[in-house]
Amino acid sequence: MVARQQRRHLVVDGFHRHLIGKSRPELNRRLHGYLPVTLINAEREGQKERIAATIRHNRARGKHQIAAMSDIVRDLHRQGWDDRRIGEELGMDADEVLRLKQISGLTELFADESFSEAWTVE
Repeated sequence: MVARQQRRHLVVDGFHRHLIGKSRPELNRRLHGYLPVTLINAEREGQKERIAATIRHNRARGKHQIAAMSDIVRDLHRQGWDDRRIGEELGMDADEVLRLKQISGLTELFADESFSEAWTVE
């Protein structure tokens, strides 16, 4: 997957395929010096959007990991995405977003949540 960056393309997912395609002469010849790529839509070229696109791609292939996903949810939250947007962009339901936030263990992720009053036994 590549994103347009000025007059060039930036590989945002598939770096190892890119490296092998360029460094192995037999592949380079077979592909005539080119590598097939998927270009990310212009409206999705920001860093958060590229992260989301990579995750959707990896989820479709079954290659995502829980700890890494938790870190990504944390990072997207820090960059201003709310739970609804995270779920929508990454293809997750609200429960999955909540579980991944809990795994990261950061109280800042729950700062905007409302909780009921604590109670005590008299």
